[in-house]
Amino acid sequence: MIIDARSLPDNETIETDICIVGAGTAGIILAREFIGQKFSVCLLESGGLKPDRETQALYQGENIGHPYYSLDSARARYFGGTTNRWHIPIDDDYSGVRMRPLDAIDFEKRAWVPFSGWPFDKPHLDPFYDRAQEICKITPATYDVADWENPKKTPSFPFNGDRVKTVIFKFGSRHPFLDSYATEVTQAVNITTYLYANVIEIETNETARTVTRLRVVCLEGNKFWVRAKRFILAAGAIEIPRLLLSSNRTQNAGLGNQYNLVGRFFMEHPHFSLGLFAPLTPDIFNFTYLYDHIHKVNGVPIIGKLSISEVVLRQEKLLNHVVELSPTIALKTSLNQFLYPKLNSKSVNSYKILRSEIALGKLPDDFGRHLRNIFSSLDDFTITVCRNIKKRVLRALDKRRIRLFRIHNMTEQAPNPESRVTLGSDRDSLGQRRVRLDWRLSGFDKESAIRSLEIIDQELHRAGLGRLYVELNDETPPHRINGGWHHMGTTRMHTDPKEGVVDENCQVHGIPNLYIAGPSVFPTSGYANPSLTIVALAVRLADHIKRLMV
Repeated sequence: MIIDARSLPDNETIETDICIVGAGTAGIILAREFIGQKFSVCLLESGGLKPDRETQALYQGENIGHPYYSLDSARARYFGGTTNRWHIPIDDDYSGVRMRPLDAIDFEKRAWVPFSGWPFDKPHLDPFYDRAQEICKITPATYDVADWENPKKTPSFPFNGDRVKTVIFKFGSRHPFLDSYATEVTQAVNITTYLYANVIEIETNETARTVTRLRVVCLEGNKFWVRAKRFILAAGAIEIPRLLLSSNRTQNAGLGNQYNLVGRFFMEHPHFSLGLFAPLTPDIFNFTYLYDHIHKVNGVPIIGKLSISEVVLRQEKLLNHVVELSPTIALKTSLNQFLYPKLNSKSVNSYKILRSEIALGKLPDDFGRHLRNIFSSLDDFTITVCRNIKKRVLRALDKRRIRLFRIHNMTEQAPNPESRVTLGSDRDSLGQRRVRLDWRLSGFDKESAIRSLEIIDQELHRAGLGRLYVELNDETPPHRINGGWHHMGTTRMHTDPKEGVVDENCQVHGIPNLYIAGPSVFPTSGYANPSLTIVALAVRLADHIKRLMV
């Protein structure tokens, strides 16, 4: 059943057994897992079935760290949540998202990755990953390359040794979540979905050991309360810490924040497109279909990417890293030389430094030296600028083109307590303090990415496949690093309340009837898109709650 919360009488109290806050990916799956149970479920969604500007504006906030998307554009505040943003085109009526489990090493406590380690290993989560893949309709569950390649038509690269490997990403559709699963949830007898219901405070008893009720308001002005036996927050890694920090009537620092951890360890997957892969011969393009096209194998859309092996991650003490090969076209000045800026070009390096500084509204102290460097090699500078011109202009400049691959990187971010979500001073239309996001990347993040690309270049060359020409070095930071709307880590999972906000069962430490679902509980991020792990953890949490409700 669906109820428009704006129609409820003012100050009404809703009684239920389970209350879920947020009808995004995690919230929908949790509710679906509860269909037909002997307990009642209340699902609260801030928005409606379609987006609207006034509700979406509640997500506005301030970015004070590394440049990031505007916060009201980085999330979707209506039924389905970020699932609505699964937008990768697969075919005419198929929009989806990349899906892959985290690697086994991502769950480990790695000495070279501060604050790493999950409370359990990957084999523990594997049965839930299997169920998640059934839910996402991307079975069979295997990710072994041999099960997805065709040795004659779509072979994987024949690397010499085990330093670099091919990994498979599948693509899950958003349609089951937004269509059939949404229908199942909203028509379930034991589940009531309230739309336009904004939770603004979590109330507890006087010792803050038990959540007693939620304060919920509508933009139109009416308010109501929800009482439940157990509450699950599934509103995302930015909004959940905002709600916990705002609920400070009993505990001044906010709920679950006795050790100042709520909002810390915000992680994204740094995305950047830096570098070209130049195949040694044109014949190699006959064997790259596994990597350069989304294609279906046994009805499942997949693509191959390149990653660093676990052995090398340990030896070199690196973060996890993956690259995607995207076909592109570049110019050439002769039969043997690519028209592409060299790694040691002072002109290009100075151009990038100036571009980065000017974007921040300032000029470097050695502005004159950088300007002289640019003019000392105008060819390299011109090439760098022209690389962004549309292909038809490039063809007009030079008919002699060469096929290459653009390198799209997605890397793990090391957990960083100073990368965080806090409350600002501005308030939204409901009177709630808006968030401030301070996304911070460390030198380790950059150094690991540089070394990973060096290793991939070496192994492509050793295998006789070609070379990487990489626009990344120790002097110039990656330009235009952005994220993938992958918000993780702000209520991290740990068995010790001094190290995490929730325990291994996703229960907030010290509050037995308050749980958190979604990527905010991730202690580390790996490189894999978080969607499949979100579903797996939601299924796992649902099983735990069902056992408690018996």
